[in-house]
Amino acid sequence: MPDEDMKTLDRSAETAPPSWPAAGAAGAGVSRTTAATPQATAQPAWLGPVLIVGIVLAALNLRPAITSLGALFEETRTGLGMSGTVAGMITSVPALCFAVFGVTAPRLSRRFGPAAVVCAGMAAVATGLLIRPFATGAVGFLAASALSLAGIALTNVLLPVIVKRYFPDRVGTMTGLYSMSLAAGTSLAAAATVPLTGALGGSWRTGLLIWAVLALVAVLPWLPVARASRRADRAATAAGPLAAGTGPRVARSRTAWTLACYFGLQATGAYITMGWLPQIFRDAGVSASTAGLLLAVTMVMGVPLAFVIPGLAARMKNQGAIAVALGLFGLTGYLGLSFAPAAGAWAWALLLGVSNCAFPLVITLIGLRAKSPAGVVKLSAFAQSTGYLISIPGPLLIGALYQHSGGWDLPLALMAALLVPQIALGVLAGRDRTIEDECGMGD
Repeated sequence: MPDEDMKTLDRSAETAPPSWPAAGAAGAGVSRTTAATPQATAQPAWLGPVLIVGIVLAALNLRPAITSLGALFEETRTGLGMSGTVAGMITSVPALCFAVFGVTAPRLSRRFGPAAVVCAGMAAVATGLLIRPFATGAVGFLAASALSLAGIALTNVLLPVIVKRYFPDRVGTMTGLYSMSLAAGTSLAAAATVPLTGALGGSWRTGLLIWAVLALVAVLPWLPVARASRRADRAATAAGPLAAGTGPRVARSRTAWTLACYFGLQATGAYITMGWLPQIFRDAGVSASTAGLLLAVTMVMGVPLAFVIPGLAARMKNQGAIAVALGLFGLTGYLGLSFAPAAGAWAWALLLGVSNCAFPLVITLIGLRAKSPAGVVKLSAFAQSTGYLISIPGPLLIGALYQHSGGWDLPLALMAALLVPQIALGVLAGRDRTIEDECGMGD
């Protein structure tokens, strides 16, 4: 990703930057200032509330495209006549798309503005979800899914940027709000897709189509936000030359690499849990319905904790202790699954649900480890794209070990072992430093 493709989006002052006010606090949005015009361009009073609604709706739509398909995967595979190879490819597509398309977010953000790109991302999610239920073959279904996932990838990267840009004094609270919304959308699609499909006639196509409605609704608040953002940018440009810069070279930052690896390992654990936890319980003698409910419990744990953890992390100077605590919850959960998977099933599901809240932590760290919106967009793209690439082999390797060994002892040992470097990386990523300082940019 060429560094010359990014321009610094803000200027620093001795105090909090006046060019990046909290939109929700005073009804003021964001504009770029110049030396000739130190005051920020006023934004309409509605911008803050509408932006909050837009963030919540966007976050709600970041996982239903995946978890709704998971709930109806067997029906979809049969209906489209997918081979086992193609079906396996589809399960690997989300992480791959997040990595490939997420890396384009900085260039698009610089060219069109982050709000406009998020708006386009939500439109891509809705379009893909509208098209894929009508696909007649696996190729068309895969292409439509990729379109939705591309929109999700862009939004994944840019929501931390939106939070940093418009709510610089409330990074923890706003990150918690959208992390909680993301967890709620994940759980809702996983739990409600099958019942809704049955209520609407039983067709898997209808069951997948209903989530396009939520995505279409999410586009609406971003339309006026994108227009307001573009007007502010044009006004700032007309007032004088913008403060330019190349932004930090994130690949030279140890913290950026630490965050990317931490993101990759936590994503690995999350995908393994979503993909294999029900099977672990079923092999231990738990019924299929109860195993599904246990997975839902694991996912639902992320809803309240996704709000609490970012706020807590933002108030701490060093967030390493949170990373250690989350990792220990996971280690205890995997240990319990090894020795008493059925007897303590509910306890292990709860513990792993807490451990999977490393996601809102790392998203918060992305916002804290960069000083400027320009730095956040580059760090977010780098950490998420690299991290999702790291996560791809994990679920596949667990499946291969399970098939080869005929049990869960070896896979669970590997899952627990992966938490050790995750904890160490979390401690390193939690240190109070920024990528700008590491790259010698200062303020």
